[in-house]
Amino acid sequence: MVSGIALGYFFPAAEWPNMAIAERATSSVFLRMIKSLIVPLLFSTLVVGIAGHGDDMKKVGRLAFRSVLYFEVVTTAALAIGLIAVNVIKPGVGITLDAFSADKGAEFAKTEVSFSGMIEHMVPQSFFEAAARNEVLQIVFFTILFAVGLSQVPQGKSKQFMLDFCQSMSDVMFKFVGIVMKFAPFGIGAAIATTVGTSGLGVLKSLAVLVVTLYGSLIVFVLVVLVPIALFARIPLGIFWSFVKQPWMIAFSTASSEAALPLAMENLEKFGLPKRIIAFVLPTGYSFNLDGSTLYLAVASVFAAQAGGIDMPLSQQIMMMLTLMLTSKGVAAVPRASLVILSGALAMFGLPLQAVVVILGVDALMDMARTSVNLLGNCLATAVMARWEGEFPENPGQPAVAKTAS
Repeated sequence: MVSGIALGYFFPAAEWPNMAIAERATSSVFLRMIKSLIVPLLFSTLVVGIAGHGDDMKKVGRLAFRSVLYFEVVTTAALAIGLIAVNVIKPGVGITLDAFSADKGAEFAKTEVSFSGMIEHMVPQSFFEAAARNEVLQIVFFTILFAVGLSQVPQGKSKQFMLDFCQSMSDVMFKFVGIVMKFAPFGIGAAIATTVGTSGLGVLKSLAVLVVTLYGSLIVFVLVVLVPIALFARIPLGIFWSFVKQPWMIAFSTASSEAALPLAMENLEKFGLPKRIIAFVLPTGYSFNLDGSTLYLAVASVFAAQAGGIDMPLSQQIMMMLTLMLTSKGVAAVPRASLVILSGALAMFGLPLQAVVVILGVDALMDMARTSVNLLGNCLATAVMARWEGEFPENPGQPAVAKTAS
């Protein structure tokens, strides 16, 4: 990361276009390698987790209900913290929007986002189409039904063949993750160099208050919400963090949740969490438990009102937050999803779309923060669900010791 920052700063894209192209290509290759293994990894681990351990639909449904309940409580807390922070610090006061055009914001706002659309989007019309587009939520939906169907097949050759196939695929894909992660330092350095080389460090000066507000709010959220939840669920923080810090760093430096997903799944399994819970909760959380993105939306939307000189009463702010809670679900696969949701909310509530253009200048830096908190929140949610299901390991982080007959 430090090398990448130095590279981007001393060799900016405007002056060194060939180097910028090489950096972008290196970063893109790393992300493409990661994305290429997500579908087989998710499919194989979730099928083995559900069908291989005799789970029925009732057990899967209970896990789904508990997960969604947890997601809603935590994201509501994230919205509340973001709303309090932006109203106290007021990062938008003093920002002028006159010099900016609303065209870019209007372009993002054209992407239609609705709760009914999100429900429809969950169900794939073709598994292969969903796999080709890396639609994580659709893959999870199809795989759960497939695994439940497989669990109802009588024990025999066909069922055992499919379980053995998925177990073998899962084993191979985790080795695949290890190979790809050897390239991670180059991909991470190139991603940071591209960000700094394109935007420069000077962009921070004019919008420093906004960036600091977001980072400060996310730190408060972690300390006030996530840490108490971990303590209440009796999750050993030190051991948990030792397994999560690697995927967290990848999420922060690449600003990509997908890039961190395979390693997060592997490390949580090493931590001792059951495969079926990891394979369900972690990818589902990427659509329903975006703690960092939700907090960012609260800060950015009220920032737009402040920058436009619009005094929004608390009642209208709460109404906008409820709208954001609904529209922010299930759109993680949309490019720059947070900006799409933000632009739609601004248009809906008559707030200046020029604010989106202002935010774009520092969005890469804010994206790193919100993405890493998304990852951290989903890893914790997986551990909490394992505790709630009564399947949390007795000695987390330690290899299971086989019991010997006395």
